[in-house]
Amino acid sequence: MPTSFFGWIQLLLDKYGTLFLQGAGVTMLIAVVGTTVGFLIGLLVAILRTFPLKFTAPVWQQGLMHTLRFLLSAYIEVFRGTPMIVQAMVVYYGALQYLKLDIPALSAAFLVVSVNTGAYMAEIVRGGILSIDKGQKEAAVAIGLTHWQSMTSVILPQAIRSILPAVGNEFVVNIKDSSVLNVISVTEVYFMSRSAAGTYLKYFEVFFITAVIYLILTFTTTRLLRLVEKKLSGSDFYTVYGSQSDHQVQIQYTREGT
Repeated sequence: MPTSFFGWIQLLLDKYGTLFLQGAGVTMLIAVVGTTVGFLIGLLVAILRTFPLKFTAPVWQQGLMHTLRFLLSAYIEVFRGTPMIVQAMVVYYGALQYLKLDIPALSAAFLVVSVNTGAYMAEIVRGGILSIDKGQKEAAVAIGLTHWQSMTSVILPQAIRSILPAVGNEFVVNIKDSSVLNVISVTEVYFMSRSAAGTYLKYFEVFFITAVIYLILTFTTTRLLRLVEKKLSGSDFYTVYGSQSDHQVQIQYTREGT
């Protein structure tokens, strides 16, 4: 048996390296699916919550919109106000006990992370929508666009660019928070680490490896997201064309100034 810290690290990687890699793959799969679906849920909820309610609308339509807004607000408050670990237990064991549905652990993980992320994304997207100048929406309405058309064609493309850092942060949070899903036996990296640690009772060494894995995943993801943000932001240099005395004037700007 090894007698040094790094000796144990080497032994654990030799014996359980495949398990660590499998766990890391499941962790990233949950984070990608949960963040993507949660983002779509957040978009839909944010659009519905910002839907204008006209006082001239029929009473039943006003009542329907008030009910919908109440339900959406309740959804956001419930899933933002309770821990993901509790949500996982309620969904997984509740479905089995009361609905007689034996949901696969991984499917339950996708559902929990997606719905939980959707609650946070809804507020992030709503903030992005509200940050766009009201004149843009008024102009869209003036040319005959519906609320849905103005959102998808005018408001959201601008809002999404401004909220990309927050969306990326949610992705990183999901990578780390997926560890709580071990309570329903999802075989992510934390679950695999517990299995490996139990054999030799070397918890420090095992979870040191686990910490490095999480750091690699989050660091790589953060850098990739920054590249995406930079790509969507366009070039650091741009050109403005104008006319002066019957000829074109070309001015080059940088994002820091002229």
